[in-house]
Amino acid sequence: MLRAPEAEDLARLAAITGPAHLLMEGDERMGPYLREPRDQWQGQAAAVLRPDTTAQVSEILAHCNAAQIPVVAVSGGTGLVGGQILPDGPTPVILSLERMNRIRAVLPEDGALVAEAGCILADIKAEADRISRLFPLSLASEGSCRIGGNLATNAGGVQVLRYGNTRDLVLDVEAVLADGSVIGAGIGPRVLRKDNAGLDLRHLLIGSEGILGVITAASLKLFPKPGETVTAMLTVADPAIAVRLLHRLGRPLGDAISGFELINGQGVGFVRRFYPDWRDPLQGSPPWRVLLEAVGPEGGGMTARMEPILAEILEEGLATDGVLAQNEAQRQAFWWMRETIPECNRKVGAILSSDISVPTSRIPEYLEEADRRVGAIEPDLIINSFGHIGDGNLHYNLYPALGRSKSEYHNVKSELGRVLHDLAAEMGGSIAAEHGIGRLKLADYGRLGDQAGLAAMRAIKQALDPNGILNPGAAIPG
Repeated sequence: MLRAPEAEDLARLAAITGPAHLLMEGDERMGPYLREPRDQWQGQAAAVLRPDTTAQVSEILAHCNAAQIPVVAVSGGTGLVGGQILPDGPTPVILSLERMNRIRAVLPEDGALVAEAGCILADIKAEADRISRLFPLSLASEGSCRIGGNLATNAGGVQVLRYGNTRDLVLDVEAVLADGSVIGAGIGPRVLRKDNAGLDLRHLLIGSEGILGVITAASLKLFPKPGETVTAMLTVADPAIAVRLLHRLGRPLGDAISGFELINGQGVGFVRRFYPDWRDPLQGSPPWRVLLEAVGPEGGGMTARMEPILAEILEEGLATDGVLAQNEAQRQAFWWMRETIPECNRKVGAILSSDISVPTSRIPEYLEEADRRVGAIEPDLIINSFGHIGDGNLHYNLYPALGRSKSEYHNVKSELGRVLHDLAAEMGGSIAAEHGIGRLKLADYGRLGDQAGLAAMRAIKQALDPNGILNPGAAIPG
């Protein structure tokens, strides 16, 4: 049975990390480790451990496993589903990987970079850029999130359409299992492109939210840096037209499309509210718009190709207005608006934020039916729906009506969330498109998840972590 660490346990753990890198309960520096970005949970911990080597992580887990002490691994702490917070139960220790922030190797000829779990995503991208390569994982939080958390949640972002989720960007991982044994011990993450020997433990661990092992390093795929990038913002009549536009552009552009974002006018209105000096590149206040980006090789003439394509779609009525970025500053301005919407959402204060996916063809149907079902519960809610339409990922967020507060909707919050998740399941979708299950979605995942699949996951958890010390209560419903 799991138990809180005692004084002798903490003394042993301090000997592993060094006393300076074990923060004790009551230390004010522990505060950030016990909060999550939306302040939905307050965590607990007897101590925060900050190892700086895989060997130290191994020793920590070996001791905690033998003593049956729960361990919650944390990288950047930016997760949005409570996977990094343990609010109740036996008091855990938090295992922070922030000091494991070394880039171990940069291998241009292998198209790879080996990074430890505590590396900040923006730093990895900058290192790839330094050698004229691209690591394409792109998130609004990339200046603070760490690759270990990205791996643990299989993060998505705005370039999934071309490059895939995080798991598609990883060649191998180094990880410590619950008993302290190390996958990749003495070798580290390899940079092989092909290996059919045995089960692929890499993909078992990526997306497991720290319940099967602690990823300490990974070899990441690097890509040729695009020689030319073309970015456009277009006005569309509705989401159905946006889906048609995506398929229409697929004919002349193929897999050159790297981003295709659907943006609701409500989100743009939030940006105007908090940034009144912002200048909208589009005329009026369109109810829907698309942010499109395509990339090509140097000298490939992508801009010359794009201009007549945009003229054609305007003539065909698939877009009613459009602006093509003329330089990098304008491109950055387009993306600034899109990436500022989540920040403005937080400032407004959502009653409910969702992260679902459905087949791309059903996005318009989902949005229409979700509006209807939500309206039947609370007709005056403000809705801001937006997302990565190219991969079917929608963020459907609900806000109080003008003059009302979030607290007035407390009694219907659970019902609203259930409606949105049920609808995604009905349409063959997922209730966790890119942020994982964590603790926020456990109940609905238990209802809606494939029951045979859940049983298999529980069996894997039992096999790899029989004492249940790793992030107890997260990711898999009991």
